[in-house]
This record gives sequence, structure tokens and C-alpha cells, in this order.
Amino acid sequence: MTNFNIVTVAKKAKQASRVAAQLNSSEKNTLLNAIATAIEKNSAMIIHENSKDITAGREKGLSQAMLDRLVLTEQGIKEISSAIREIVALTDPIGDIDKLSLRPNGIQVGKMRIPLGVIAMIYEARPNVTAEAAALCIKSGNAVILRGGSEAIHSNLAIAQCLHQVLTAHDVDVNIVSVIPDTSRSVIEELLKQSDTIDLVIPRGGEGLIRYVSENSRIPVIQHYKGVCHLYIDKYADLTKAVDILVNGKTQKPSACNAFETVLVHGDISAEFLPLAAKALEEAAQVKIHACKNSIGYFIHAELATEQDYQAEYLAQEIAVKVVASFDAAISHINEFTSDHTEVIISQDISRSHAFIRQINSSVVMVNASSRFSDGNQLGLGSEIGISTSKLHAYGPMGLEALTTEKFVVFGDGQVRL
Repeated sequence: MTNFNIVTVAKKAKQASRVAAQLNSSEKNTLLNAIATAIEKNSAMIIHENSKDITAGREKGLSQAMLDRLVLTEQGIKEISSAIREIVALTDPIGDIDKLSLRPNGIQVGKMRIPLGVIAMIYEARPNVTAEAAALCIKSGNAVILRGGSEAIHSNLAIAQCLHQVLTAHDVDVNIVSVIPDTSRSVIEELLKQSDTIDLVIPRGGEGLIRYVSENSRIPVIQHYKGVCHLYIDKYADLTKAVDILVNGKTQKPSACNAFETVLVHGDISAEFLPLAAKALEEAAQVKIHACKNSIGYFIHAELATEQDYQAEYLAQEIAVKVVASFDAAISHINEFTSDHTEVIISQDISRSHAFIRQINSSVVMVNASSRFSDGNQLGLGSEIGISTSKLHAYGPMGLEALTTEKFVVFGDGQVRL
């Protein structure tokens, strides 16, 4: 690490961002297809390096949620390559001019979509982020600096090796993608000061990391602190759909930020729904229940829920349950405890569903569908580089377009301002 200097890395990334911005769609897609192939061909090497991280993580006592995000399998490698190829298939947003309008003096004014420049990603575990973030940045014409956590360093460097092999083979500046080998906290501190060369910081990980980055950065930050996702079972719900969606949204991947953490049940159907929910959650994964006084009797070994439970992001087979007296009470609870991530209503009443959509302003609001669809890939973005719950610039899962901005372009024929 003696020759590593984050200031130099950032300056080289800035220079490389100008190269990235000039690549045409065909050149970018060629690079991405080659990267997907290289990752597949090197899957054995990547998995071998990943096993070092898994072993070290277990020795360090990493949580099961963190280990779930860290592990790479043959199928996981294929999913990374597939995600990159889906990005290839997406329309390149760069260079499009829209909203072209003719002014009274004859000039034409439009807006062109352009890259942001240099993106810095600071993230924990999730080695797939190394490949997918790099692919999104290449496709959107940006350079990217990737600083993963120490728990995934071997995996990240193995993927970086594949990325750089492809860039070198195609005679493209390798500094378009920089993977930082130094996992010390001091590197993050220095990285967050590079406002002259880095245009945007995206932290991705636990709430502690994201708050640290947000509070210490001199560069604009896109963030979401946690995913307290709510499921509301309305009085007009189809209970079969409700049970299926509850089980899927809670148990399929509880370590994901789009897993349900609280389920709200309308009082009029609670006596019918809660026994079904209790049986299904017990059979699916023996989910630990934190229940309100009106629902605790329906569950075996449930604990009485506290206000802290309604604020909790469990990231485990654990959920809070509350019976609400009305639709308005459900809305009030969600608005009080929301993390602005994802909220779901189960209802066959169209007017109530639309009222839910209007009154809940989280970044993703769903009707009769699992919160597990709150993901860039599932929403048609190809992949996602992060999730924003800060409303400015981007809101919700962030794909290609969220890594761009617009500039005004003006076409004239000799006009001068009078």
C-alpha cells in the first residue's frame, strides 16, 4: 500500500472520465459484453478468492445477513454476468436531446443528457456491486472509484482484475474503473475530500457507514439509511394473495433492504388473517414475531412489540405485527415510521389502493405485489448502483439515467440578444 495515493487515483479517474464520456454506444456495449464473458471465464478464480473472504468473515463473527451478501457461487457469478448483459440491452441515455422548443426569436432550446463525471462508491460486502456498478458507470459514460469493505477485499480485487484485463485489451484507459486496495478508514476520509475531482458519492451498506459518509463528505451524497418496509393488509384484501406476499417479502431474502419489517393488519379482517399468517410464517422460516397486544395471541412464542420494533430493520427472519383500526391509521403509522424505501398495500379496492399511492410518498409504493420487486433489475433498470431516499436528483433504485444529468443546448442562426 506504500505507493497508493487516493488523490492521484481521483485525478486519474477525472482524466479517464473524459474518455468514458466520449465512448459511443457500440464501444461501451462491446466492453460490457467482454466484461461479462471475462467474469464467467474467471468464475473459479473469483469464487476461490471469495472463499478467503467468507472464511475471514466467519472468523470475525460477521452476521449471517452480512455473510449472505458476501458469498459468491457459480450461480451468483452467472447472475452478475446476466445483469451486465441486461445493461448492454438498455438504451444508452447519453447524447439524447429532448424538449427541443422554438423561441420567439428563432433560437431552438433543448436539453442533452450527459454523464455526471466521476462516481465514488463506498460499500460493504456485496462483491457483485463491484462488477455491476462498474458496468452501469461505463454504460452511462462515467468513471468510477470503488471502495469496498475489508470483508470483501479478495472478491473485489479478483473482479477488478477481470475488469482491467478487458479495458487493457480494448485499449481503453483502465482508470475508468478504480478499485481501491486499501480498506483503512483513513482512505474513506481522504476520498470524501476530493471535491475537485469526484462529482458524486454513493454509499451502500449499513446505516452506520451511510451516516458517516453523509456527515463527513465535501461531495454531494446519495443515500438511504435503512429499509423499514411496510406491508398493509387492507380490509378488502385477498387473503391468499396477502399470505403469499407476506411470506415472500419477509422470508425469501430477509437480509435484503427490501424485505418486509412491519406488517399492519386492518382490524376488520385480523381475526381471519392472523391465524393464516402465523401458520405460514412458522412453516416458511420460523419467523420471530414482535406483536402488538391485539395480535400477540395469534402467534406462538411472540414477544410484545415496542415502539423500537416499529423502527427496526431486522435484516433477519423477524417481523413486527400491528393491528390497525382503519385505513387512515395504517397511513399514519407508515408515515411516522417510514424510511422512505418501499411500502405495499394488499387490497382489491381500487379507490383505496390509489389513495394509498397518493398518501404514501416512499420511493417505491406497490399494490398487491411483493416488496422484493423493489430492485433496479426487477423494475427494468437492468441493475442498480444504489437506492436514494433523499429525493434530490434521484429517488428510489438508481439505474443508468440516475447517473446522468442534463445540459442546455441552443441552436441559433446568428441571433443576438437585443
